[in-house]
Amino acid sequence: MATEIPPAADPAALASQWLALLTKTQADTQAMFAELLKQPAEGAARSLDPLNVAPAMQEAATKLMLDPARLMQANVELWQSHMALWQQAAAAMAGQPMEPVARPEPGDRRFRHPDWEVNPFFALVKQSYLITARWLVDTMAGVSGLDPQTAKKVDFYTRQFADAFAPTNFPWTNPEVLRATADSQGQNLVRGMENFKRDLERGGGQLRITMSDPEAFELGENIATTPGKVVFQNDLIQLLQFTPTTPDVHRMPILMIPAWINKYYILDLTAKKSFIRYAVSQGYTVFVISWVNPDERLAGKTFESYLIEGIIAALDAIEAATGEHHVSAVGYCIGGTLLAVALGYLAGLGDERIRAATFFTAQVDFSEPGDLAVFVDEPQLDNLDQMMGEKGYLESQAMFTTFNMLRANDLIWSFYVHNYLLGRDPMPFDLLHWNADATRMPRLMHLFYLRQMYIRNNLVKPGAITLAGVPIDLTKVTVPVYLQASREDHIAPFRSVFKAKHNFSGPVRFVLAGSGHIAGVINPPEASKYQYWLNPAEPQEVDAWVAGATEHPGSWWPDWNAWLAAQSGDDVPARVPGDGRLPVIEDAPGSYVRQRTN
Repeated sequence: MATEIPPAADPAALASQWLALLTKTQADTQAMFAELLKQPAEGAARSLDPLNVAPAMQEAATKLMLDPARLMQANVELWQSHMALWQQAAAAMAGQPMEPVARPEPGDRRFRHPDWEVNPFFALVKQSYLITARWLVDTMAGVSGLDPQTAKKVDFYTRQFADAFAPTNFPWTNPEVLRATADSQGQNLVRGMENFKRDLERGGGQLRITMSDPEAFELGENIATTPGKVVFQNDLIQLLQFTPTTPDVHRMPILMIPAWINKYYILDLTAKKSFIRYAVSQGYTVFVISWVNPDERLAGKTFESYLIEGIIAALDAIEAATGEHHVSAVGYCIGGTLLAVALGYLAGLGDERIRAATFFTAQVDFSEPGDLAVFVDEPQLDNLDQMMGEKGYLESQAMFTTFNMLRANDLIWSFYVHNYLLGRDPMPFDLLHWNADATRMPRLMHLFYLRQMYIRNNLVKPGAITLAGVPIDLTKVTVPVYLQASREDHIAPFRSVFKAKHNFSGPVRFVLAGSGHIAGVINPPEASKYQYWLNPAEPQEVDAWVAGATEHPGSWWPDWNAWLAAQSGDDVPARVPGDGRLPVIEDAPGSYVRQRTN
């Protein structure tokens, strides 16, 4: 028997509660908008369509209208699907068991509440939405005559539109919200309004959804806890050296280069999820770059600054700290792209300091760059340049929102429902805490990266990029490379990562991990999760590699350790931070990582 919707909240009580809340917040809201209106110069500089969506959608709509047969066929298909749904609904109401006309995709968590299945009304709403959303996405994806960039943009924003109008996002078509409203006499909506107001204020007028309990984590206490010291710093980086846990270590130290879009401690989340702690336990002397969170004073920093003041300065510091001239290096995401640049730069100088390189979900060839390409074209970069304005940097909120849009249902709408419609507080979640701890981007560096990599794909064109007077040519890079990608990565798709096998001239070991951009990397052996694939033949084409690959259970970290240990020389007594020519500046995780933008 179908479940029934509980009685609605007492209208008089709910109205009284809403009136009290609105009266309380009216003055704060007016003050907030008054403050925003004091900044017309910055607002005026921004395009009404900063993501350059309208031209793409207009072009797609025009081409669709020029193909009336295709449009008519699409409408007939939609009508037929809804007729089948109504027939199924009528049969279900008559007590006949019927299979659903439309089901959510595997992994779609929006319709988990049992009422979406057992209540005829909500089952009808759900299936009607799924039919319409898929029709919309398929119809727009089928528009012919669009260039690839426009087609990607149309598909991406059509999906965004379809996700936004899911019935789960509205209180009167979400059974879980209706039940919570009845059970709490509307208090869930009152709390939700308070949460909404808090997040709007926290974002300075832009909604910055709280995804994890902000009080649950403290750097150095329960995240970023691997013991170590800051042994070097300049305007752009602090260099952390971690305390050894083995009596002897491999001769060759490791330099880890994380992305500067977020903080380094994705590599040191908790004791059980720390790649840094694992590497230390395997007998490596581990150094990690902790990038500064730049402000107006660093607006002039360029991509070349990140190379010279970041990686090259860190290499000099490691030699001073350990006496070792040769190191291995690990680059994560955009940090891996910078590592590839550094390898090309050093090869151009004949400098052999980096003897082995590891790339975590990092792109070198951007000819198939993944979902982020939707946000990168010249009109959008012009708007981005205007947004950075006189400050000379991109606010962290912009990158935070961009990455969340790539997984809108998981990283936007689920929290919208949880925080604002259900009125619940976010749970502690270390990964989401890190995700929200975003950083600013210096204008010159950011525009160079987007134009040279995403738009022009110049990193794989020998000599197309020159930094510090050195033409960058990756074909001169002959060091052994460990190239890791993740099978479900939407930021650095594994097919895109694989292309680096064609750019480096040395031996490349490609490893494909299960899961995505983060979980595919941060997967300690003790967790016994996911899997990874290897193909010892190392074919040069990705389809051949996948076809001949062998699946292995669990984490790929031990495979990486075995590979790197063979590159890292004999054992030497463990090195303690501060014992070399670099004195200790402060304890890890350091002060740069503590700089927040909200």
